[in-house]
Amino acid sequence: MNFKLTLQYDGTDFHGWQMQGEERTVQGELTRVLARLEGRAVVVHGSGRTDAGVHAEGQVASVRLEREITPEKLRAAINGNLTRDVRVIKAEAIEDDFHARYSARGKTYVYRIFNEQFVSPFWQRYALAETRPLDLALMQEAARLFVGEHDWTAFSAAQSETESRVRRVTEVEVTSRWDERGQGSLIEIRASAEGFLRYMVRSIAGCLLAVGRGEIDRDAVEREIRTGERSHLYATAPAHGLTLLRVQYD
Repeated sequence: MNFKLTLQYDGTDFHGWQMQGEERTVQGELTRVLARLEGRAVVVHGSGRTDAGVHAEGQVASVRLEREITPEKLRAAINGNLTRDVRVIKAEAIEDDFHARYSARGKTYVYRIFNEQFVSPFWQRYALAETRPLDLALMQEAARLFVGEHDWTAFSAAQSETESRVRRVTEVEVTSRWDERGQGSLIEIRASAEGFLRYMVRSIAGCLLAVGRGEIDRDAVEREIRTGERSHLYATAPAHGLTLLRVQYD
């Protein structure tokens, strides 16, 4: 049977999604547990990689199992053997041709910024703490420039395994709200696309933070998107503020 698994995880103590030697990864943990339940080696496919420190509220994986088991019992069995920082929130029996990566039609990420003079203990693992004031209106104006199909060379890792760096971004939205738990302002940068390059969302977030701090202007952002050349030295936003929110399928 082919199963679709929807997962949540705290990426703090993981070296990302993809298995890599002896390092602790989400794919590695899931593979370990499923192989034990199946009694043989299994191959777990993810919708895509998340880097070390990046979290997920809606990562998707697929796996083929020979044993007969209901989705509900499979979820319970997996969660009973996983560590506390990762959980399967939904298991579904799915069509044989479903593949977590190749069937995906888009992804949505959110980058969170806790914008106060103090660091909330409730957000220190899941949001960037920014104590400097940010101009939300400028960030929102610049965010609209990222929507569309472009070559994202200026906003991705220097080393990339993909041949093309052209991607179509369907949404970049910046919002702010009062967070009752942290007792402060929480800014969210939400980005959706058919696909992302490595570090792309974090680079966009770093750019918008620089805009919000008044370090670069709208014209500079537009020029970097148009030319594919990153001419300013603003930092790529740290991994811990980024969360994979959901993966879209037909």
